[in-house]
Amino acid sequence: MVYKGLLILFAWFVVLLPIHSKPPIMTPKDVPIIGELDSYLIKELLDSPDLGNEAGIKNIYTKESFRKLINKHDLQIFGGPMLGSLSDSEGSVWIRTAAPAKVRLMIDGEVKGSVKTSPKNDFAATIEFKNLDPDSKYKYNIEIDGVLIYKEKDKPSFRTYPAKGEGGNFEVCFGGGARYNHPKEHIWKTIADRSPAAFLWLGDNIYIDDPKSRTRQRVYYYRRQLRPEFKWMVSRSAQYSIWDDHDFGANDVSGGTDINSPKWKIPVWNVFKENWINPGYGGGEENPGCWYSFSIGDVDFFMTDGRYYRDFKKEKTMLGKVQKNWLLESLKSSKATFKVIASGTLWTEHADKGGADSWWGVKEEREEILSVIDREKVGGVILISADRHRTDVYEIHRPKGYTIYEFETSKLTNDHTHNTKKEALFSYNKGNFFGSLSFNLDLEDPQVTFRCITIDGKEVYALPLKRSALQR
Repeated sequence: MVYKGLLILFAWFVVLLPIHSKPPIMTPKDVPIIGELDSYLIKELLDSPDLGNEAGIKNIYTKESFRKLINKHDLQIFGGPMLGSLSDSEGSVWIRTAAPAKVRLMIDGEVKGSVKTSPKNDFAATIEFKNLDPDSKYKYNIEIDGVLIYKEKDKPSFRTYPAKGEGGNFEVCFGGGARYNHPKEHIWKTIADRSPAAFLWLGDNIYIDDPKSRTRQRVYYYRRQLRPEFKWMVSRSAQYSIWDDHDFGANDVSGGTDINSPKWKIPVWNVFKENWINPGYGGGEENPGCWYSFSIGDVDFFMTDGRYYRDFKKEKTMLGKVQKNWLLESLKSSKATFKVIASGTLWTEHADKGGADSWWGVKEEREEILSVIDREKVGGVILISADRHRTDVYEIHRPKGYTIYEFETSKLTNDHTHNTKKEALFSYNKGNFFGSLSFNLDLEDPQVTFRCITIDGKEVYALPLKRSALQR
């Protein structure tokens, strides 16, 4: 009895321990621009005891030392531009300035919108644009307080998506596990050089592990956003993100079904919204989260949030009621050739930890979703996921439906590696890598090909799937 009591006391002690994030991997000081800024941000914001847990650029933008750095490195843009919410005719550009400013967006020389940045949203703002032609290339520029940021030869460009029903041939890259890590940050340039239509961030996009500190959350976002390779990628391909445990809360965290409990959930959500450019954020103020959908031509993408409402013990849910109903109704109504469901954690029954941190931990809800796909004859479904520090390919066999394929990859920049899985069709953990889905909708039998590609652009695996194989 004494031993049992000691175990209970120890368990409560562990629960009550404060959450500590891993110390940041610092950029060498001799690295141009980011080496100097990295040390400055850590010192002036993260390591300053006077600023507390709610700090950001608003607390330092008037300091002489900060202004000196901004002018020295010509960083009136402190983040972005980031392209997102793209379609066949419209989209958005996200930007962060280093001080209050008036920002204008020009596409092919035409002013498409303007906005004023302010401390209220940490100097981040989004400009929406409309009335473009489908499947067409455009160049754009950013003007800050009357000064154009890019010279003509340096302007970023993007291509609008093909219209529904018009076929198309495009690539979407994805992955997770992206702690800021100076020697690995060139992966963003490797991805950008492929000119993907989109990049999907599947969680652990940065490792914060400190849900009570907005200061740490913001500083960790700044560090990534200031990387030149990252800026190159996000300015040229549309970005779509969800979170997982390390950028929502802490390791293996479950948010629970209450909207505002723990109290840090909504503040974390607000910082997430400050730093991404998604077409939606769950159900808004009434049902916060990071789930939403978007389309590229005849491919529908469903980005899910497996952390905000997760409760494996009492409610046995990964998504919560509102999000689950949204996903089921969206799948049933989708007419797309392919439907991609993105999750921060694994779907397979062979998941690590016996399913304690994956969909296998909520078997009933998992089966409910897969049964709807079977029963409603929802064809063309593909699952993608992250979390485990390797790349896996799994087959999920359905006795009353077709075999559903899952593609997991989550070692974009991380050093830490997880062991490969013998149950997978393919399992790979050497170095760093990302996933790719290439869609060819112009074929008589449309095809999607999954690829695993290394940080240096080497293809180590490919699996083509015909649409006719993904149908009951």
